[in-house]
Amino acid sequence: MADQNPRQNVTFPSNGNEAHGYLAVPEAGSGPGVVVIQEWWGLDDHLADVCDRLAREGFVALAPDLYGGRVAHDADEAGSFMTNLPVEQAAKDLSGAVDFLIGHDAVTSSTVGTVGFCMGGGFVLLLAVEAGDKVSAAVPFYGVGPAVPNTYQGLTAAVQGHYAEDDGFYPVEQARQQEAQIREESGAEVEFFYYPAGHAFLNDHDKMGTYDAEAAQQAWTRTVEFLKAKVS
Repeated sequence: MADQNPRQNVTFPSNGNEAHGYLAVPEAGSGPGVVVIQEWWGLDDHLADVCDRLAREGFVALAPDLYGGRVAHDADEAGSFMTNLPVEQAAKDLSGAVDFLIGHDAVTSSTVGTVGFCMGGGFVLLLAVEAGDKVSAAVPFYGVGPAVPNTYQGLTAAVQGHYAEDDGFYPVEQARQQEAQIREESGAEVEFFYYPAGHAFLNDHDKMGTYDAEAAQQAWTRTVEFLKAKVS
């Protein structure tokens, strides 16, 4: 069956410049806003599909393009893109995405949720720290990379984390330490889930060869329920 969700490439203001992204709107034409943040691959088909899936759940989902149209084809290229990404500029683009969604005619919520994967999971947490009460729900999936905050003071969003027990990029012991640090420093509502899977277990395009259908479905169901409860 063809996807009936309206989808479009959009441009939005970002710190005096312009940023670009992919927007999916539910069939109803409106809903709560969610910022979706890319893995180290870039804004690829998988990320667009995540936006479409959120739209089918009733959300207005925006994925900012942090790489300016580039998509990595292998892990070496993805690592290079991530390493050379200016974190400060990317954070400004994401902040612009939050403001764009909150002011969008199709968005019914006064706050937004954020969902991100791998590199994007780190940016989810950074955005929640920097955007304050504009972000009411933060959902990092196996968050790694240069954007992972050193401190979570100022974070007010509820956090639901999804991490793998067999993650070569981010060992589960570090994820548990991060969970404790967020809870201690922010005082926010925090719950992490740990899955008997590997890194990038939600990515059914399976570039890493670690997609796990059972873990992915369980994590996705929890994510949708959490966003519906927290973003309004």
